[in-house]
Amino acid sequence: MTTPTDVPVPDPGSASGAAEERAGSLAPAAARQLATTTKTPPQNRAVTSRWLLRVLPWVPVTAGTYRVNRRLVHETGNGRIDFHATGTRVRMIPEELTELPALAGLDDQAALRALAGACVQREYTAGETVAEAGTPAEGVVMIAHGKIRKHAPGAYDTDTSLAVLAGGDFAGDEALPAAAGPGPAVWRYGLTALTRCTVLVLPLAEVRRLAGGSAALRERLAGGSGEGAAAPPRNSRGEADIAIASGHRGESSLPAAFADYDPGPREYELGVAQTVLKVHTRVADLYAEPMDQVQEQLRLTVEALRERQEHELVNNREFGLLHNAAPAQRFHTRGGPPAPDDLDLLISRRRNTHCLLAHPRALAAIGRECNRRGVTPGETEFQGRRVRAWRGIPLLPCDKIPVSRQGVTSVLAMRTGVEKQGVVGLHQPGIPEEIEPSLNVRFMGINEQAVIGYLVSVYFSAAVLVPDALGILEDVEV
Repeated sequence: MTTPTDVPVPDPGSASGAAEERAGSLAPAAARQLATTTKTPPQNRAVTSRWLLRVLPWVPVTAGTYRVNRRLVHETGNGRIDFHATGTRVRMIPEELTELPALAGLDDQAALRALAGACVQREYTAGETVAEAGTPAEGVVMIAHGKIRKHAPGAYDTDTSLAVLAGGDFAGDEALPAAAGPGPAVWRYGLTALTRCTVLVLPLAEVRRLAGGSAALRERLAGGSGEGAAAPPRNSRGEADIAIASGHRGESSLPAAFADYDPGPREYELGVAQTVLKVHTRVADLYAEPMDQVQEQLRLTVEALRERQEHELVNNREFGLLHNAAPAQRFHTRGGPPAPDDLDLLISRRRNTHCLLAHPRALAAIGRECNRRGVTPGETEFQGRRVRAWRGIPLLPCDKIPVSRQGVTSVLAMRTGVEKQGVVGLHQPGIPEEIEPSLNVRFMGINEQAVIGYLVSVYFSAAVLVPDALGILEDVEV
């Protein structure tokens, strides 16, 4: 009987295995060494749609400064205080202090200017205490932006809500007469911030000091007649009125008129975003085919600069849109999420709203609220694309609008263009070594390590021509 034997299997690593694996033609792995592969340019995941850069009309600026002239605004007698906002800085208009009952009718312009200059700007976050009932009152709180809850101790150890104060309201004015006397004033109620707030505080100590040098101010604080100079005529927007006669006959005397200008117009200076692009000479010399390495590096750098440019146009503390909306053009949602009612309120406060900008998460929240109410947002054609719209106004995504850790963001509404007195972008074309309008690349030389340096710069800013050109829906929960 024959004993079966095992048939040996060739080892792939052995010479016999390698011989058996050899094909009769050139292997693909070897052929790739001689082949010219098809390549793509370097891909960039950080590129976004950058709708803000596309919707803003860009106005050429000379000498790097753009001045926005407006008609003189003087609106008093409405029981609310208006402020002059420049970026994040809020200033008191001296004449607006006469809205405080204790200062009504005060015609001492020097005293009003001194009181306005004594006001201190303060910022509060949601839930922070602005004033506590029973503590000494240090000043009058005037709200430039945000919501504050006015409350007092109630029965059964609970607080009673007295009112909700918003932009233009004030509290603590009843303590002003006490500034003329020796006795201290005490808060009779408490103030708590419901949202982020910007307030101006008129210190009572400064009022007491200024009253020592102004007889008119002392008289008003002591309960004088309050008959001061009549407020100048103004139109419905608070601008100095232009006297016009109509319906007359014969040779009636016509009123003389002129359009007065704001003596302190705001000037916008161009901001800049810059970086230094470095490329080794060996790379630029030896690896320029089939794609120019310097050009590809420059293309990616320009994309990053454009992303930073849009971020600054939204968030910059000086000219960013989030910080340059007028206090009267900042609104809050009624219930948290962005409901259709909130969008209607936002667009109803300006004419010819061109577009709405929101974070993609805010757009999703708008869609959810519309679905919950059985409302269809609709679509519209915008710059050759179909986009979501609200009442025919494009809803455009902008991921540069921040979303806080609490899931709160903002929605921007804009009217654009110089002709429509809207929001415009600012740039300065024609700068040296320009490759795109207001963007240039300047050769910085080669260092001792044989590295080439290029300074890449883009100059830009944004201006709001009239206050109602830009509105913001704030504290939008997503």
